Amino acid sequence: MARVKRGTVSRQKHKKLLGLAKGYRGTRSKLVKTASEAVLHADKYSFHGRKRRKRDIRKLWIIRINGVLKEKGHSYSQFINGLKTNKIEIDRKIMAKLISDDPKTFDTIVAKVFGK
Repeated sequence: MARVKRGTVSRQKHKKLLGLAKGYRGTRSKLVKTASEAVLHADKYSFHGRKRRKRDIRKLWIIRINGVLKEKGHSYSQFINGLKTNKIEIDRKIMAKLISDDPKTFDTIVAKVFGK
């Protein structure tokens, strides 16, 4: 059987891995074993972070809506309940956008929900 030299294949794999670990501190960007662990963890964290970002942005919208409603003397939960009972289908993203861009329109929605 002929001898198989695998130097080029493993070198390519290692170069690819070290390229992914570029910018990491210490041996995490230099040694293959620690770099592979670091890249695996980084991928896991980045996946989790993409999911978490969606939650954080939704929280921010709710905080903005709640802050404006508190100034007007209403609560967020009553407002959302009023939207559902009046069958007004506007999501939180659009409402947060209305607060910053067009407050008068948001005021009309609040008036419609609370019947003033």
